Amino acid sequence: MADTMRLKGKVAIITGGTSGIGLAVAKLFAKEGAKVVLAARNEAAGAQAVAEVTQGGGEAIFVSCDVTKASDCQEVLRVAIEHFGKVDLLFNNSGIIFRNKDVVETSEEEWASSIGVMLTGTFLMSHFVIPEMARGGGGSIINNSSIYGLIGGKGVAAYCAAKGGVTNLTRAMAIDHAPQNIRVNCICPGSVETPLLRQEMEECGGLEKMRPVFAAQHPLNRIASPEEVANAVLFLASDESSYVTGVALSVDGGRAIW
Repeated sequence: MADTMRLKGKVAIITGGTSGIGLAVAKLFAKEGAKVVLAARNEAAGAQAVAEVTQGGGEAIFVSCDVTKASDCQEVLRVAIEHFGKVDLLFNNSGIIFRNKDVVETSEEEWASSIGVMLTGTFLMSHFVIPEMARGGGGSIINNSSIYGLIGGKGVAAYCAAKGGVTNLTRAMAIDHAPQNIRVNCICPGSVETPLLRQEMEECGGLEKMRPVFAAQHPLNRIASPEEVANAVLFLASDESSYVTGVALSVDGGRAIW
């Protein structure tokens, strides 16, 4: 592996790392020299993701994890330390969405699931990882928020609430943990070509009908690839962003300002 790799010698935990943005980040991190711990619920998908990440010579392991459970998050950290000895990077990426649901139509279960996976999951993983990062001299945490962590959206009330929480939790963590040399930022993607987005489009009227509609919501008039978002995460994980913390970085083709 070349010395020019931006994450050489780093160890990264990625939640929701078996598909979409998480898998793209895992592949890119491994390519840039990081050892990767993938945390997600589906073990079969986890095995496939590890195979894809290691195909190019990278190192990766999978840990079954429900990020809403403290014991699962603690186990991810334990396995990471057992295998790789430290944690330098954390990408809180697990997500879920319920479409066409305002607060009246959203059930208590859907609300709890949304807050649990995206906001509580981000809290729990950070809760356990930060002390380990601090012992190692610092690190970088990147949270996956959304343009809906910056602006409102129709029919996604619980998602907006959870992602808004993630964005402001990011700012609070950045302030609290700067003295420990831990930088905390979040990305705020627009529409990205992931299984979750394809599911959304199917629910909203079908892929063929909705793809141009979703694309047209962005000034760049297209849907992003997971790899484009992964590049932004890499920047925030690497020393190239060594003086960047507390930032909500829009990776949205201009949608949040339109």
